[in-house]
Amino acid sequence: MKILLIEDDERIAEPLVEHLKNQYHVVDVANDGIADWEQAQAFCYDLILLDLMLPRLDGITLCKRLRTSGCKSFILMLTAKDTTTDRVIGLDAGADNYLVKPFKLKELAARIRALSRRSFDVRANILTCEHLQMDTTNYQVTYAGKLLSLTPKEYMLLEVFLKSPTQVFTRSELLDKLWDCNDISGEETVKTHLKNLRRKLKVAGCESDIIENVHGIGYRLKTNK
Repeated sequence: MKILLIEDDERIAEPLVEHLKNQYHVVDVANDGIADWEQAQAFCYDLILLDLMLPRLDGITLCKRLRTSGCKSFILMLTAKDTTTDRVIGLDAGADNYLVKPFKLKELAARIRALSRRSFDVRANILTCEHLQMDTTNYQVTYAGKLLSLTPKEYMLLEVFLKSPTQVFTRSELLDKLWDCNDISGEETVKTHLKNLRRKLKVAGCESDIIENVHGIGYRLKTNK
């Protein structure tokens, strides 16, 4: 997922970013409500992790503003406020879920996986396409039972196609989904990562390109119809 983390405490934000990147997510960071509002308008995010106690614009007001503007990103609120009233206010403001600080990173990861399944209508943690299988809980990919050693970007690329098997993605769309806003990589880097992913699948025994070119448009998952 592409995630926007809004947290003004660097001691909390830094380990969170490291953990999320280790879980194969793309993460941008904003440290106050106004910066988050501007960031959310400029880029498309799957998930916004929103601290409630923010400078310049509090999390509840920001959440309402995002929803009023038509923002469809999932919003997971992170806060030290743990009363029932506080949770109801947060959910009524438009949040999809609510996590009380301090929390275990494993619980945060589980909630993100749950939102991801809802987003793509995936009812299990296993994504498959013929002999190809991805375990999104353990971050493992196998082809015909053989474990593949993928880089984080290769894993994320494959996950995008497996979660939306009929959709055609342009290089620009893949770049927007899988690289953060501070990365200066161009569209050629998408082509390079796809080339390496295809090579690894071929070595594992995949006889044809499971990710096919759609001439003049982009790429999609190749499935037998």
